[in-house]
Amino acid sequence: MTMKLVRGTSLESLAHYALVEAEAPRPGPGQVQVRVAACGIGYVDVLVALGGYQVKPPLPHTPGQEIAGTVTALGEGVTGLAVGDRVLAAVQGGFAEVVVAGVENVYRLPAGLGFAEASALRINYLTALHGLRDRAHLQPGERLLVLGAAGGVGIAAVQVGKAIGAEVIAVASTAEKRDFARRHGADKVLDSEPEGWRDRLKAACGGKGPDVVFDPLSGPLFEPAFRSLAWNGRHLVVGFLGGMPSLKVNLPLMKGAALVGVDVRQFVLFERDKARAELEELIAWAGAGKLSPAIGRRFPLADFAAAMAWAHGGKGLGKTVLEMG
Repeated sequence: MTMKLVRGTSLESLAHYALVEAEAPRPGPGQVQVRVAACGIGYVDVLVALGGYQVKPPLPHTPGQEIAGTVTALGEGVTGLAVGDRVLAAVQGGFAEVVVAGVENVYRLPAGLGFAEASALRINYLTALHGLRDRAHLQPGERLLVLGAAGGVGIAAVQVGKAIGAEVIAVASTAEKRDFARRHGADKVLDSEPEGWRDRLKAACGGKGPDVVFDPLSGPLFEPAFRSLAWNGRHLVVGFLGGMPSLKVNLPLMKGAALVGVDVRQFVLFERDKARAELEELIAWAGAGKLSPAIGRRFPLADFAAAMAWAHGGKGLGKTVLEMG
């Protein structure tokens, strides 16, 4: 059986990636074959594909880490799954019509969760839950400030924060993005214009400050947000889309505050069982309607280059998804 997939022969540019045909992979012992319906695309996926990530992939490279689809074959020794099951999976090479994945990386989907939504769940929502609950110890009733709130991981933090029981203030650069954040659960929204921003944040917080900052940008609002934290506040460093700022070491002392790193890749690597349990929890939340993975633009497989460029541009809302048809 042949299939279509995206293959890159160089990490120099997207021009080195093409849609090709190849023999579909067969599952080996402990593996599951999945016909892919949707593959989520994040900024990091494109960064990896262009050689800009800290870990460079071997060539030829097929992008894509998180897929959803239907089980089509089981390798020797696989139990707990059946042909026809709807699943999401962590893979290497998700820009393809058919993939194989280790059974330990495959999760059955509840009936109410669509393939596109499932493909948006694993990386962004696991990052949000790990960051907010494990790293920041966010409590019900606390105030959460989400920067870059309309992006894939930002909107995940808005929804996970609400699921935990926090009051969520979403920061986004345009009225469209702020409306998107509000529709997905934000209690209040705030612009990102630095001039006078701390005063507007203080007003939104009722004269106080946020207890937790979820920051995937590390941009111009990095230090103003940290300075605005309430006593015992926690500022989560999730990414660097806005640059690589620095912070004077006296500020954590004066605020009684913590600057905390969130790295979901290493969380999965070093705490595999906990990460699996948290992803299963998120899948159950999504199936029960406790959260709804936010999809932005959808692209067909043939338009993979446009999809990657869109995801890399940082202007989209929610998660970009590649659909196989």
